[in-house]
Amino acid sequence: MKKAIDEEEMPAEIDFSDAERGRYAGRVGEGVRMVMLEPDVTEFFPDSEAVNAALRMVLRAGVVAAGEAVRKQHQSK
Repeated sequence: MKKAIDEEEMPAEIDFSDAERGRYAGRVGEGVRMVMLEPDVTEFFPDSEAVNAALRMVLRAGVVAAGEAVRKQHQSK
C-alpha cells in the first residue's frame, strides 16, 4: 500500500547535480533486492550492512528455534 505524499513535506526543488547515473544498475540480477524501509526502522539502521547483519541474526535465531522444535519432536517419540 502506497502512502500519500504530503506536498508540504516535499521540497520545491531537488538537486540531482551530484547524482551518479546507474549507480545500482550493475547489481541488478546479482540477487540484490531493493526494499523500502519505513522511517522508524531507518533510525536504527544507518546502512545496508547493518540491515543485513540484523536480518542474518533473525535468520540464525529462526534456524536455532526450528532445530529445537525438531529435537523436541524426536525426543517425544
